[in-house]
Amino acid sequence: MLRIRNYINGRFHDPVGGEWIDNVNPATGEVASLIARSRVEDVELAVDAARSAFSAWSTMPAKGRSEIMLAIADKIKQHAEDLALAETNDQGKPLWLSKAVDISRAVDNMSFFATEILHTRTDAYQTDVHVMNYTLRQPLGVVGCISPWNLPLYLFTWKIAPALAAGNTVVAKPSELTPMTAFLLAELCIEAGLPPGVLNILHGYGPECGGAIVGHPAVKAISFTGGTSTGKTIASIAAPMFKKMSLELGGKNPTIVFDDVDVAHTARHVARAAFTNQGEICLCGSRILVQRSIYDAFRSAMIAETQRFVVGDPLEADTRMGAIVNEAHMNKVLSYIQLALEEGGTILTGGRRKHVDGRCAGGFFIEPTLVEGLSGTCRVNQEEIFGPVAALIPFDTDEEAIAIANSTEYGLAATVWTTNIQRAHGTAHRLESGIVWINTWLMRDLRTPFGGMKQSGVGREGGTEALRFFTEPKNICLQL
Repeated sequence: MLRIRNYINGRFHDPVGGEWIDNVNPATGEVASLIARSRVEDVELAVDAARSAFSAWSTMPAKGRSEIMLAIADKIKQHAEDLALAETNDQGKPLWLSKAVDISRAVDNMSFFATEILHTRTDAYQTDVHVMNYTLRQPLGVVGCISPWNLPLYLFTWKIAPALAAGNTVVAKPSELTPMTAFLLAELCIEAGLPPGVLNILHGYGPECGGAIVGHPAVKAISFTGGTSTGKTIASIAAPMFKKMSLELGGKNPTIVFDDVDVAHTARHVARAAFTNQGEICLCGSRILVQRSIYDAFRSAMIAETQRFVVGDPLEADTRMGAIVNEAHMNKVLSYIQLALEEGGTILTGGRRKHVDGRCAGGFFIEPTLVEGLSGTCRVNQEEIFGPVAALIPFDTDEEAIAIANSTEYGLAATVWTTNIQRAHGTAHRLESGIVWINTWLMRDLRTPFGGMKQSGVGREGGTEALRFFTEPKNICLQL
């Protein structure tokens, strides 16, 4: 059976403790490979390798780092088919989605930051005729990057790319639920000529491996994407050590549908925003607020669109929704569907575990589920479910919609659907969300800041924001 090994100092290593974790294919329920169970000793080896590599990598001209990163991007593109299949087998999403989104975006992440560092600038000020101030932005040193299981290579590269581009060396941990594409990426980095120790990839459980990365005194910054509770734990360790932190955490995102929209068109896109990737995207719109005058028509359209999400074998071309990432998460999502009933909700469509015939008979599938009749303050509409469950909530006025949208402890993303440009801007300005989409969803420009408000996180990723996070500014004042 394949063993997913650690990548340290340019080579693959078994875990020091010799322990392995079962890696289960969620579509079949079968163990597909074994994952290294890394602990403190493995982290020490990786940090030592990163520290040794830092001097040469950080002083390499930006053009040199850029060329190596572009070579990695090209390798990802060349191996897109294999990487997409690995992503689907690890995470459960449809193969077409892995190809169209996950692997494509990984290429873009590496190439974007590879070229972005060639165009960055620093500030200079002539204080008076004899005094000049200028600012340097220098890499931090060894940084830790911890990425989640829902968009594995997409978010893994979203973190390591700006860190490497800025001149840092990296100790990175992908999720233990979806380690395969990070493992394959290590081999591509070797082929592309990335110097040993610049990127080190460790596998294992969060408290054991991730916790050791966060708490290591030589790791200067932590970039983490994952659940809010885990983010709080990371902050409790990193903050007293005065580490820089970028925490992209949970979301309970509102979708606001005003009564001036094309109902059929909007329902199609709102359903996509709710159920893409089995609803396992932190940006999915799980609270669908609909103006009462079109509520009945929109509900009918949403039921029809939800039922178009064919659940099945992720390798089949007509599958629109694949498997939930593992059995534990499937049971969590199903418990929230039961909670919706207990809180007085009505299931309009879906609501059950889906049994798929053939090779996927043992897999973890759930029907896309649409609920109505729940208040905006109930647990189902306040807590992050992170699965294919969405609730319809009627509203009357703009003020009511905004109040419901802002009522959770989260503030990551929101979507507004209207043909009234004044209403669109006015609503967007009042929403407590780091990202607001108007008449679209998941449209990304990598130059823009990405992150949330309230308990959806700390800091921003993307573009110059990411490069600033992974560097330290130093002002130099020169008396001429």
